[in-house]
Amino acid sequence: MNLAPRLEHAITKLYNAFHQNTLNPEDCYRCAVGNICDNQDFWKHFTDKHGSDQLNYLGRVHELMGRKYYGYLPSELLKIESTFLEGCGYKKASVQKRSISDRYSKDQLFDGLFSAVALLCALEGIENVMDYSKLFHHEKDIPVYELPF
Repeated sequence: MNLAPRLEHAITKLYNAFHQNTLNPEDCYRCAVGNICDNQDFWKHFTDKHGSDQLNYLGRVHELMGRKYYGYLPSELLKIESTFLEGCGYKKASVQKRSISDRYSKDQLFDGLFSAVALLCALEGIENVMDYSKLFHHEKDIPVYELPF
């Protein structure tokens, strides 16, 4: 499957972070967008509140100038992070920090990644690459779709 370069980059970064246990929703360098942006935190200055997808003044200026970072507009980066956090179990209205000893389970991180990848695919206008549910569709006990490999 040919993917847009920005999508391939983002999925590769998230895949590596997940499997190397370097994904952390509360660390702006190691969260979903932090990983997509090569473990940089510049993107956090596009909003005033952790987990918000609302651009602040600086974010709006960059957005209006058409600036893209790793292929994404500031509003898209914030939406990716917000979606990831919600998938991990954060409530949109109040992002609360957890204690340092309260680690995220792999299942919570996977749920966040699944949500983020679904959004990344939607931004590209393609079907979610992680959704294999259609492989189980059948008509009269005959599969409608076959495995792509």
